[in-house]
Amino acid sequence: MNTQGLLDQLLKSASGALSGNSSTNSRQGSAGGSQLGSLLSGAGGGALAAGAVGLLLGNKKARKMGGKAVKYGGMAALGVVAFKAWQQWQKNSANAPQGQPQTVDRLPAPQQEQHSHAILRALIGAAKADGHIDDRERELIDAEVAKLTNDPQTLQWFDAELRKPLDPAEVASAAQTPEMAAEMYLASLLVVDEQSFMEKAYLQELSSQLKLDPQLIAELDHQVQQV
Repeated sequence: MNTQGLLDQLLKSASGALSGNSSTNSRQGSAGGSQLGSLLSGAGGGALAAGAVGLLLGNKKARKMGGKAVKYGGMAALGVVAFKAWQQWQKNSANAPQGQPQTVDRLPAPQQEQHSHAILRALIGAAKADGHIDDRERELIDAEVAKLTNDPQTLQWFDAELRKPLDPAEVASAAQTPEMAAEMYLASLLVVDEQSFMEKAYLQELSSQLKLDPQLIAELDHQVQQV
């Protein structure tokens, strides 16, 4: 299964999907241009992946994440921002573990795949937090994702993630390292609307299940707010 390639395509294409350039989902135009793609698009993504992202996120508004992370694009941008937040946490908290954090952008391919699997699970969970994905939208999302990968195992896993009941504890169980947990929270933070009670409650419960230090959460929040 290759979730790394799929995740990277989805993140890099989010700019086109959420700025209204894709016609796949008529609702996505209301999301505006200053969104997930502004921070994770890197060199840009294809229209196929943009359609999948638009369907997955619907009319959610995603946060911007500025600074040097923008140039990395895709999955690497998540790692860069998580790394910066981790370093600030280490400077400001005696409870933080020392040593270089092993974020997704600093790992060999096999470990990058493990992180990507967990991040994509978190992204799907956050997209479902407002309950907007119904049976018809699942079918459309599956069809769009099938254009991005022909790996049956990946497609089967993605469809199963879309269909399972949303459970923050189950999503959090994918985190095998503290760095992975931070990246999963970060991916969720980018697409959860904190003005929505349901989504804010989901994010709070996810952070609790991920067992993240409150100071690290604060640093992740701060890094996302940097423009």
